[in-house]
Amino acid sequence: MGKIVNNKIKLEFLSKGENVALARITIAAFVSQLEITLSDLEEIKVAVSEAVSNAIIHGYQNKPEEIVTMTGILKGNTLILEIVDQGIGIPDIQKAMEPAYSTDPERTGLGFVFMQSFMNEVKVESQVNCGTKVILTKQINPDLKNMAVS
Repeated sequence: MGKIVNNKIKLEFLSKGENVALARITIAAFVSQLEITLSDLEEIKVAVSEAVSNAIIHGYQNKPEEIVTMTGILKGNTLILEIVDQGIGIPDIQKAMEPAYSTDPERTGLGFVFMQSFMNEVKVESQVNCGTKVILTKQINPDLKNMAVS
């Protein structure tokens, strides 16, 4: 049985593309308190990248002076991540979560698809002109054959 960890972090950063990597690395270090597989770790990092990128590109329309807030909570073997922006919001969450849908023609529209495939649960709360909160939940089930190095 893996060790049980209860912990919480909160990180605020400017809505700049280079901070996507900061968010990924921070969550990777945070979740490494658990016994976690490399596969789970990579999936979490991709989901975080997609959620933070959405906040920057879509929520804030690439305005670099806005704030993205990321909260990470470990409850036992469950990771709960919240990525929050105060941007333009999503008028139709269901449509936004459809594969290949994007408001930006340069984007593939697969961000939510990746988040849903890599996490156990993805919830999106949004209000037009008030921002968006993406809540990602993942159960961490250690596989001792493929452990990440702590």
